[in-house]
Amino acid sequence: MIKINCLNTGSSLLFQEGTTLLDMVDSFEFNKPQPILAAKVNNVVQGLKYRAFNSRDVEFLDYTSYSGRSVYCRSLCFMLCKAAKDVFPNCRIVLRRPISKGYYCAIDKGDGSVFTEADLMKVDGRMKEISEADIPFRRHEVRLEEAIELFSSLGYTDKVKLLQTSADVYTYYYTLEDTPDYYYDALVPSTGYVRLWGLSMFKGGILLRVPDRHNPGQLAPCVEQPKTFEVFKESLRWNGIMGLDNAGDVNMACRRGEAPDLIKVAEALQEKKIVQIAEEIDRRIHCDEPVRLVLITGPSSSGKSTFCRRLSIQLKACGIKPISFSTDDYFVNRLDTPLLPDGSFDFDNFDTVDHEYLQNDVLRLLAGESVEVPEYNFVTGMREFNGKKLKLEPGTILLIEGIHALNPRLTDRISESSKFRIFINTVTSVSLDNHNCIPTSDNRLLRRILRDFNKGAFTARESIANWPNVRRAEVKWIYPYQENADVIFNSSYIVEFPVIRAHAESILMTVPKNCPEYSEVHRLKKFLSYFVPVSDKDVPATSLLRSFIGGGSW
Repeated sequence: MIKINCLNTGSSLLFQEGTTLLDMVDSFEFNKPQPILAAKVNNVVQGLKYRAFNSRDVEFLDYTSYSGRSVYCRSLCFMLCKAAKDVFPNCRIVLRRPISKGYYCAIDKGDGSVFTEADLMKVDGRMKEISEADIPFRRHEVRLEEAIELFSSLGYTDKVKLLQTSADVYTYYYTLEDTPDYYYDALVPSTGYVRLWGLSMFKGGILLRVPDRHNPGQLAPCVEQPKTFEVFKESLRWNGIMGLDNAGDVNMACRRGEAPDLIKVAEALQEKKIVQIAEEIDRRIHCDEPVRLVLITGPSSSGKSTFCRRLSIQLKACGIKPISFSTDDYFVNRLDTPLLPDGSFDFDNFDTVDHEYLQNDVLRLLAGESVEVPEYNFVTGMREFNGKKLKLEPGTILLIEGIHALNPRLTDRISESSKFRIFINTVTSVSLDNHNCIPTSDNRLLRRILRDFNKGAFTARESIANWPNVRRAEVKWIYPYQENADVIFNSSYIVEFPVIRAHAESILMTVPKNCPEYSEVHRLKKFLSYFVPVSDKDVPATSLLRSFIGGGSW
């Protein structure tokens, strides 16, 4: 017999060796308002068909957990791919990226005809049949060569490239009836677990909608993000030009020794975009209603500060003198900081910034006055005045950078025509393969772990533990204003994960296996293992990436 310690109940029960998690879950009595989809076993996410042969700590997961949602959505994606293949045997479907609270998918029927609303209804109908049939997802572990041979015979070159650049001896794939596919992590036991989704035509493709994270009984509201989508399309176009659509393509290129050139191209594309933004600001400065204030924001680890410095250089090249400060310098004193429900400081709250004081200073600057701006001492938690004075002379423009810079309340007494808004985001366009897109926040989470660790601010464990709070704050305080930007700048680039892998793996290994944060470490290590590591020697000192991996010259 083995002992299973259930973290949901704080109790333990004995089971026969080899018992599945699925057969265990009903033995533990705890509130289960939503179906259990997976579990963490010794802090590693496993599917419910996992068999325990030794004593284990187990935490059962439903859709309200990040890991539970991931398992559900992966399973849903497999159902979509199978249904599309069943209805249109020659079709090719590509899950491009999460957007608008769903997944954007490109679909080609394979017969040269356009995918229509009627076609969408057929695929949706087939998905419902698959769900109602409660078909088991079966996991097959095989030698790597067997998996490569299987997907090669099916014409899945994206999966073949991904597996060919793997260092594993054995790998696994899943089947749904006679349809094989590859997914990089656990699925639900059977299709009957997946009951809610939505399909709609969307910008030349389809949008696969998923349940709301807070209310899994209904679909997440579709949020229109036209500007974000255009940035994604632009990145996708460049990926196509370079022939890099997925991780396998990137790995093959790196193995051919092309990484230095890919880094140079990525840097050139970003610099080209920054030049275009600077030139647009220059044009707007000379309009009848001139821009005098540039507001720069973005979520955590998007590269706001480095972008601000690089933009300042390009503005100077346009003959404009930029002066700048951060909204962080207007933080209220630590004791006046709003609190979270658990009593800890809510540093991401809008009222953490003394926005009335900040706006008064901006109005004085716009009126031509000389203003002494504060500098926040993060050690003492106090706002200080150290003699930093700013004045908007002729040919000068003010840049304000910070997570609340686009919040309308920050500058609501300032003329709209005098503002130019920039949103920095990491719009990851590369995917693992056609059916495995990369979670949008993984890029920034890895960056944050590296930056916090290299600066000695937080351990990897602390950064991971705080990430859910960061993400909740972004959803509340930052992303609602993304589409209000005059321009969205994409700070990710194609070879970022290979470069980050060389830095992140050793740092992730500092997180002990016996803490809750290890489940995220295990997932991130597995994710990074899909990329061939690349040296950072060709990453310039002025790169946005240097803000996180170190070695920058700013």
